[in-house]
Amino acid sequence: MFEKLKEKLGIGKKDVPKEISDSLTTGIGKPIGNLKEYTGDLKISLLEADVSLPVSEKISASLYDKLNGKRIKIGESREEVLMEAVKSTIREIATVNIPDIIKMAESKSPYVIMLVGMNGTGKTTSAAKLADMFKRNGFYVVISASDTFRAGAIEQISLHGDNLGIKVIKHNAGGDPAAVAFDAIKHASRFKKAVVIVDTAGRMQNNKNLLEEMKKIKRVANPDLIILTLDALSGNDAINQARMFDEAVGVNGFILTKIDADAKGGSILTLLAEMKKPIFFVGNGQNYQDFINFSLDWYLDKLFS
Repeated sequence: MFEKLKEKLGIGKKDVPKEISDSLTTGIGKPIGNLKEYTGDLKISLLEADVSLPVSEKISASLYDKLNGKRIKIGESREEVLMEAVKSTIREIATVNIPDIIKMAESKSPYVIMLVGMNGTGKTTSAAKLADMFKRNGFYVVISASDTFRAGAIEQISLHGDNLGIKVIKHNAGGDPAAVAFDAIKHASRFKKAVVIVDTAGRMQNNKNLLEEMKKIKRVANPDLIILTLDALSGNDAINQARMFDEAVGVNGFILTKIDADAKGGSILTLLAEMKKPIFFVGNGQNYQDFINFSLDWYLDKLFS
């Protein structure tokens, strides 16, 4: 993963190039390379990994400032110095506080989570994975089948509910999705420590209709948390989707799906750096428990392994 990026960075199995910096020096002050060329290569590599241009430029410029004039001690590994400099630069730009969703859900009952996102991003599967996680943590879970636009979506989430032993509230295809959410919340209100997960439509005749529907569901369900699912393979389009949904309904954070199939993953850095909202979870497989808490350190380890 990220082979081109790792080669450009000079980490992993590839030796660090000697032409690293015009200002990065040895302990006795001997120049060992061209820093501008190195950070320029880094920016290109980030762009190739689907990091947006503004974020790529910010990382490259910040790294230049961090390394400019820095001295490498005699016997110190240039590779380790550079790798730590890149990691610390990314941390400074992309660190976002990630709340504990389990603790948040324990604060009230029912706790309502609304999932939004375009079709094909893995939203319904993420709803099932989220439901399974809450059930394993002792919550009474209800899923609202509020994607009434597609009959197949109702069948899909119902099958997940059967597999997990979780209650799914549903109406007929073509019904009012907000009414389904209302009924799901009403049902869940009879139980202590309950969570309602509202699965919504991802595509209608056009984006305007979709977003108006999301707004109506939000008004009726009054969710405590709105999470946008994004496909890791969508590259820079992920940030466009994030902005669109955030403007329409106010997104609290993200679930990034298909991370196991992603050969680039730069959308992670772009989302964190530009949206300043947390990635709560990443989906890394088809099984219900292929769903892990996101952390920037996990991402950096994956990036540089």
